[in-house]
Order: sequence, then structure tokens, then C-alpha cells
Amino acid sequence: MTRALPRAHLNNSSHVRFLTENALFDATPSGKGVGQTLGDWLNFRQAIALHGLLENEATTAPSLAPTQRAASISPQALASHVEKTRTQLAASVLYGAPAGSGLARIDMPPPELADPPDLKTAFEPYRKFLSAHQRQMESTVRNLRAQLRLQLSKRNAAGSQLAALDAAFESILSEREAALLAKVNKQLEKRFVKALKAHLQAPEDPARWLSPLHQTFRQTLLAELDTRLQPALGLLEALTSFAEQKQ
Repeated sequence: MTRALPRAHLNNSSHVRFLTENALFDATPSGKGVGQTLGDWLNFRQAIALHGLLENEATTAPSLAPTQRAASISPQALASHVEKTRTQLAASVLYGAPAGSGLARIDMPPPELADPPDLKTAFEPYRKFLSAHQRQMESTVRNLRAQLRLQLSKRNAAGSQLAALDAAFESILSEREAALLAKVNKQLEKRFVKALKAHLQAPEDPARWLSPLHQTFRQTLLAELDTRLQPALGLLEALTSFAEQKQ
């Protein structure tokens, strides 16, 4: 008898583990596997569309416009491109956009406070910092996934089907992804406000307690980046597998 594979759970994510370890998220297991949870998220039409993609093994590559009919790129070159993209986005979060990366420069607010600070508005510069990086990551990774899907759709019918499935998941889950990540920002805001209230009760140099928060903000964005890149890494793994099968 074939041994059943253990069910994957959503709280196994390295991103979720980071948020849990930093008390930003309660990852109490729900008892549901990924498949069951995903099923709860889909509406009727989305479920039908995904079922059609999974059932249609004969899916062929979509017709490409002349500008899209580029030559196939080796998995090694694509892997280098993925790693370069991750390195540039990570550097943007930590130090500012690298020269020549094409990324917008998004600077962390200085460790200073208005005098007196306003609890209702003090976090706003950090909200803008976090949201701007999230938008930049979302746009860059979306383009990266589209490039990988294009390459995958050229390989064979299975690659074309997988590319179509990834595009469908991206469309279906993008709204929920944005909502969940916005909740992380709310948790960061709560931590900031708590620290600010403590500062107001016992004033000290803002840099002493803001600097650790700056580090937490950056590390949270880096953990989010790794999560956003997971689908791209899955596409890259499929491309590598198809290439190895041809050898």
C-alpha cells in the first residue's frame, strides 16, 4: 500500500514562523490542510475555473504576440535572474535601491519624532514606507512570474498547463494576499504605538527604541519578500525539471 504523504499546513511557512516568533501573528494550527483551506477561500466560479485547468491536460501554449516570441532562456540564466531580482529587492529594503536596478528609492523615516508626537499620525511615515515596498515587491515579482510562465509555456503541454494554473492562482489569491499582508502592517502599527506610549511616559532618545523597530520593519519585509517569491521558485523548479528530462 502506498504511504499517504503528510498534509502541508499553511502555518509551516517561514514567513508565518517569523511573524509568530516576533509576536506579530498567532499561528495556532487550524487542523486544516492547504487544500482544504484553499477550497474554503474559492468562490463557485473560481473553483470551476481551476477544475477546468486541472482536468485539461491537453492545454496548449497561448498564442503569443510577435514581441513575446522570444527565444527560450536556459534554466541557469533564469535562476540567475531570479536571484538577482531577490538580491535587488532585499537591498532596497535594507539599504535603498541599488544603482541601475530600476527600483524606486524608498527610505526609512529618520529616527525622530514630532514635538509633541501625535499617537494618531506618528506611524504614518512608516505605513508609507511599508506600503511602498510592498507595492514595489508585488509589481516586480508579478513581472518575474509572468516571464517565467512565458518560458514555461514554451516547453511542452504540461508546462503550458502549469503556467496557466499559476496565472489563475495569482489572479484568484492576489486580493486575499493583499488583505492578509495589510493585517501584518496593522500589527506593526500596534507595536509602534505601544512603544511610543511607553516613551511618552518615560521619555528617552527616540533612536534608542525606534532603531529596533526599524530593524523589525525591515526583517518583516524581507520575510514577506521570500513568501512572494515562492511561486516564482516553483516555476523555476519546473523549468529545471523539464530541462533535465531532455538530457
